[in-house]
Amino acid sequence: MKTLSTALRATLVTLVLTGLVYPLGMTALAQLCFPSAANGSLVSDENGKTVGSHLIGQSFAKPGYFQPRTSAAGNGYDPMASGGSNFGPTSAKLRERAAADAKRLRASNPESKGEVPAELVTASGSGLDPHISPASARWQVARVAQARGISKGSH
Repeated sequence: MKTLSTALRATLVTLVLTGLVYPLGMTALAQLCFPSAANGSLVSDENGKTVGSHLIGQSFAKPGYFQPRTSAAGNGYDPMASGGSNFGPTSAKLRERAAADAKRLRASNPESKGEVPAELVTASGSGLDPHISPASARWQVARVAQARGISKGSH
């Protein structure tokens, strides 16, 4: 009985420490030190309405925006369905999707020279990655500049 009592107290202490004290302490520390990141790195519009997160990509169809990486999450950039496509390099479905995306990108970026950057036709591991490389941005500069009526600059 003494062993059972000791085991139950140890379990209760461990549960309180690891299930309550530690998570609440880390949450409080994160809120204190990094409030924006702790709350999801949210993006707000000019009216203060939350419209997204810096950490989750969004589909931009208008020509004045840089196109992000392809999303394999649900129906596209769905944070509830995060995950890669799991298509390997020998997958016919991946090749077909990448070829269709490349064709669409070439059609919408007629002034762009060279091959379509691979990251614009392949999804990230989460399917939600909003980041593109400088090379992918440079490849799209002509279209974005033309749509916004600005100079391309020195890209």
